[in-house]
Amino acid sequence: MDIKDLQRENIKTLKPYSTARDEFKGQASVFLDANENSFGSPLPANYNRYPDPLQLDLKDAISKIKGVPIENTFLGNGSDEAIDLLYRAFCNPGKDNVIILPPTYGMYEVSANINDVEIRKVDLLPNFQLDLEKIAEAIDANTKMIFICSPNNPTGNSINRTDIETILANFKGLVVIDEAYINFAKQKTFIQELTEYSNLVILQTFSKAWGLAALRLGMAFSSRPVIDILNKVKPPYNINQATQDLALAALENIQQVNDWIKITVSERERLSNLLTKLPLVKKVYPSDANFILAEVHDALGTYNLLVDKGIIVRDRSKVSLCEGCLRITIGTVEENDELIRVLTPQPPKGGAENRA
Repeated sequence: MDIKDLQRENIKTLKPYSTARDEFKGQASVFLDANENSFGSPLPANYNRYPDPLQLDLKDAISKIKGVPIENTFLGNGSDEAIDLLYRAFCNPGKDNVIILPPTYGMYEVSANINDVEIRKVDLLPNFQLDLEKIAEAIDANTKMIFICSPNNPTGNSINRTDIETILANFKGLVVIDEAYINFAKQKTFIQELTEYSNLVILQTFSKAWGLAALRLGMAFSSRPVIDILNKVKPPYNINQATQDLALAALENIQQVNDWIKITVSERERLSNLLTKLPLVKKVYPSDANFILAEVHDALGTYNLLVDKGIIVRDRSKVSLCEGCLRITIGTVEENDELIRVLTPQPPKGGAENRA
């Protein structure tokens, strides 16, 4: 497969914007090339200079942790930027289509609608796994991408690895595996397969396990041709200097992140067990993420009860295959205890105790 054949014709001939920092290589002490404020910033730290447009220092630090070469790494303003750029680079508006697998992350569809790209929906099976037969039926000559979220949002489960490999081996477009929650899963990342599949794109993020959601920093890993195309179409300075600096500092504290992951996984099991014992909970689905999908008897009523107590969860009861379900993020030990306390039926007034 030649990745260049997948991209839009106008992207093939696109001449990307050349920044002042792209044109200059080497050492200098006087910078009069980019029309910046030469006096500094009205802040304790100076941010008057444009950042590295390719974030090479940050990518180098990420490479040491992920084991992915810099040339196979793209950094976006959140994973959402990478998703949007994939549409803009590879999908012709009004002509091409992509396949998504509901229930799944909503931005795949939103970005498609923004870019005027047809969405073909193939629902997951009742066990939240891929329906390979229907996916194959949905593919045609204009299908450019298939989005697979694993662990999946909002269901929390990992997608069977052999099913994903089947799609990778047979589909002649891009297979985008969104691993936003991979740090909490037993299943290993698909990063090791990057060298085997030129059409594989892996999305990861600093917003979940790394605790840096406010920085808006996402990662995409893929073959060199895909990364080169993304770098070609991205805004010149898409990752600001403050984000780059803070992310570099965070990468030095990987042990703290690993400790939080262990606590989250432990709390996920504890909270799942506690929820299962509550009368209002019908089912708690197994999760490989930092959240739980729980089916309850009255989803909207339970959601409103929690809101009244200052606890916010996500009502997913109107999402395909998630009828009657709430998605509950794993909080701190104290937050999880408060959730259970609010959801636990109180004994009748007068001191009578609930009977089992």
